[in-house]
Amino acid sequence: MNTESFKKGLKDGIPVALGYFAVSFTFGIASILGGLTTWQAVLISITNVTSAGQFAGLSIIAAGGSYLEMALTQLIINLRYSLMSFSLAQKLEPQVSWYHRCLMSYGVTDEIFGLSAAKEGKISPFYNYGCMCIAIPGWVMGTLIGAISGNILPDIVLSALNVAIYGMFLAIIIPPAKKNLTILAVVASAMIISGLFRITPLLSKISSGFVIIIVTLLVSCVAALLRPIEDEK
Repeated sequence: MNTESFKKGLKDGIPVALGYFAVSFTFGIASILGGLTTWQAVLISITNVTSAGQFAGLSIIAAGGSYLEMALTQLIINLRYSLMSFSLAQKLEPQVSWYHRCLMSYGVTDEIFGLSAAKEGKISPFYNYGCMCIAIPGWVMGTLIGAISGNILPDIVLSALNVAIYGMFLAIIIPPAKKNLTILAVVASAMIISGLFRITPLLSKISSGFVIIIVTLLVSCVAALLRPIEDEK
C-alpha cells in the first residue's frame, strides 16, 4: 500500500517538478546577478523550497539588509505553511508517527499541499514522499542550472532572462485578479504603496526588507477588515 502511494505521488509530482524547474532556473540566474555563488544559491533552494521566500530573501541579501529584516520577512511570507501543515495533519491517520509528520513538513509547499488536499479521504505519508522526491529535485536542479547559466551567459542574455521573474509573478496574480475584484484591489494597492516608498524622499530611506514587511501587513490587514472572507455554512 505504501509502495502504491509512493508511486502515485511520483506521478502526480511530475507537473510540479517541471514548473519548479522553470521558476528556480530564474532564481538561479537572479542569485548570480545578486552576487551569490552557485553553491550558495543551491544551498538556499535545498534548505528553503519556497519561491516567494527565496526571491524576497535574495532581494534583502542584495540590498545588504539585516538579519532582523530577513527573519521578519520570512516569517510573514512563509507563515502560510504553518496553516497548511495544520490542515494537512487532519488528512493523516491518527496512528501516523511523529517522525513521518516531521519528514512531511519539509515538503509542505503550495503545490504539494494542493495535491495532498485534493485527494479524497485520508492520505499516506508515502504519497507526500513521492511528490517530494520528484518535485524538490526539480526545484534544486533548476536552481543549479540557472546559476551555472548565470556564470557563463553574456550579460545581455542574463538581463533578458531576468525579466522572467516578473513574468512569473504576473502569471500568478493576473488570473485570480481577473476573477476577484478584491484580489485586484489588493495587488494594485500593494504596487502603489511600494511605489510611494520608492519615490517619497523620507520613505525611500527605509530598506527594501522592511518595505516588504510594512506593505504586506498594511495591505493584508486593510483587506481583511474591509472585505473579510465569509465562513462557509
